[in-house]
Amino acid sequence: MSVRGGGKVAREIVASALVCLLAGLTPTAAGAMASGGAETVDRASARPPATTASLDPPTDLRAAEPFRLAPSRADDRFAHKWREVSVAIAADRAVLAACRIAPAGCPEAARRFGAVVAQAEAETGRARLGHLNRAINLAITYTSDLVQHGRDDVWSSPLATFASRMGDCEDYAIAKYVALLEAGVAQEDLRVVVVDERWSGLHAVASVRLDGAWLVLDNRRMALIEDRDVAGYRAVATFDGRATSSVVVDSGVARTEPPGPSGVSEPAS
Repeated sequence: MSVRGGGKVAREIVASALVCLLAGLTPTAAGAMASGGAETVDRASARPPATTASLDPPTDLRAAEPFRLAPSRADDRFAHKWREVSVAIAADRAVLAACRIAPAGCPEAARRFGAVVAQAEAETGRARLGHLNRAINLAITYTSDLVQHGRDDVWSSPLATFASRMGDCEDYAIAKYVALLEAGVAQEDLRVVVVDERWSGLHAVASVRLDGAWLVLDNRRMALIEDRDVAGYRAVATFDGRATSSVVVDSGVARTEPPGPSGVSEPAS
């Protein structure tokens, strides 16, 4: 439909509206411009719309835990064990540092542990992790805490384990955790993980993040396996370099009094 007797005005109104749409102006501002009163337009109403935030959630790899479970609540059931062994780990690492400076005075257990680390340092990526997993599995004879210590649930430092050449699941896991630190793996990419194993109860493994995926280093197998591919494991707690920290995750397991992780492990196959 055409406009008679006001073609010029109509064209000015249409042009003004197009300008306003392109500039992000409000309808009020558009009307003011069409009526010739552009000077009186409130400049605040002419601001372009705010930039919309990205819909992609931020990626925080440090917040991710093995077995893809989010932290939930604190639990001193395991935290005090980790605090105690962390003190021994720090002492072990001081001994290992001294051994690098003065090898002649290095204790036998530290020499053997250091040799495992040195061999792994010659490898990179997954090969380094695989070497450490296999070497430590072979260096330790599975022995329950009750047999070795006369009591349950003793978490030993790596040099104590290498001195006795005996240990159970958490001793393997702790030794691998420290060996990986010594081999140059970033602390933020390492965990000791307590898992609830579907068939036998609680168990402990080491886990390391490589290329965004968590690999599991288990005394029950020589091969590395990604956490999502491990059948029957549900994480109960993860531990990292913060000695006072225990991250407990939702396992979804209805178990009121779970046994200690050292009482349920099986020898490495």
